[in-house]
Amino acid sequence: MGAPLEGLKVVDFTRVLAGPLCTKTLRDLGADVTKIEPPGGDSGRGGVPFIGTMSVYYAQQNAGKRNLSLDLNWPEARAIVTDLCREADIIVENFRPGTLARFGLGYEQVREFNPRVVYVSMSGYGQTGPWRNRPAFAPTVQAETGLTDILREHYGYGPDDFKNDACSHADVYTGLHGAIAVLAALQHRNRTGEGQHVDVSMAATMLAVNERAGAQLSNIDTNGEPPALSAPESHIFRLPDGRQVTIAASPIYSPMFLRYCAMMRRTDLLLDPRFGTALLRRQNLDALLTEVRTWIMTFTDLDELQAQVSEQGLAIGVVRTTREIAESEWAADWGAIVEVDDRSGGTMRLPGAPWRFSTATLPPPGIPAFQGEHNVELLAERNVDPAFIQELRERKVLLSRRSIREDFDAP
Repeated sequence: MGAPLEGLKVVDFTRVLAGPLCTKTLRDLGADVTKIEPPGGDSGRGGVPFIGTMSVYYAQQNAGKRNLSLDLNWPEARAIVTDLCREADIIVENFRPGTLARFGLGYEQVREFNPRVVYVSMSGYGQTGPWRNRPAFAPTVQAETGLTDILREHYGYGPDDFKNDACSHADVYTGLHGAIAVLAALQHRNRTGEGQHVDVSMAATMLAVNERAGAQLSNIDTNGEPPALSAPESHIFRLPDGRQVTIAASPIYSPMFLRYCAMMRRTDLLLDPRFGTALLRRQNLDALLTEVRTWIMTFTDLDELQAQVSEQGLAIGVVRTTREIAESEWAADWGAIVEVDDRSGGTMRLPGAPWRFSTATLPPPGIPAFQGEHNVELLAERNVDPAFIQELRERKVLLSRRSIREDFDAP
């Protein structure tokens, strides 16, 4: 059978990460995605490293999309994109609120000629409200919504050595929630025949995905117990062969402390006054972790360690690099890494699909497009006169190039 979203047409006005990840998710589920790229190009194309002239970062978020690059300041360009939006099932954009409306492509304008469209807008703080016009990037939204403070508390950062997380959580989670919103709105349209506008906020997303938020908002003293179920306070331990592992539970948390004592066969620790409460275990954490490390160093076989840990319903994980997990037998069995055309005569390795469907076939990974690579193809599909296409190219209404570092030309 075909892919789950086969036959759906997506017009993609997004750039960098949250929006492109959303539309890439839709594409990998089978939708036909046309990316609209402005003259300056998606700034994600500047992400290093490069293979030839293709950014690996850009390829990861955009492989498989067709690319139409034009200058919306021209009425001819707006007419072309409006025609695409007329037949679109889904439109996704992540500009500042109101940007596309200035080109006649905001939701209220599009719904006049396409009332069935599912139109998703992603922004930092939503399309309305006092913060609607604030610029938003993952680190700033993460700082505003509590994640940076959680990291400060978790790692014990001082007031002058704060660090942001290395990953763009706010963008990634917002992109995924955008895809969820699309699927929900499509289901609503299937029931009612109505399209709708969905407003997705990065800040609201970060609050929604914070599994600690309820506990933090309650302002209840936990007497030293770790928040939530303590997995965020899982510690790292070294094996005799030098490898490092983590156990997905904190020994500070009272129920998990009992499990640690049981799996280590150390019931004597239950009577140790240093470890009698969560607060005492936190105060004497170094001594407690020394007991755990000493026990772990008695294992020369990882499977034996896992078996003993599993007796208490816990799990261990080996600390690996991305390259190491890509070379694992699990990755080979799942198809977790795919080979994608690098546009320079070779291939690049990128993450594969995270889903397996029992009665649907997902599309192959796809090829990352150069800017404007499908200009002629997409306009020809709409029966635009070839002479007019050439005129638009000469006037630089239609734009194309192979590299952000070169002038516009036909790829």
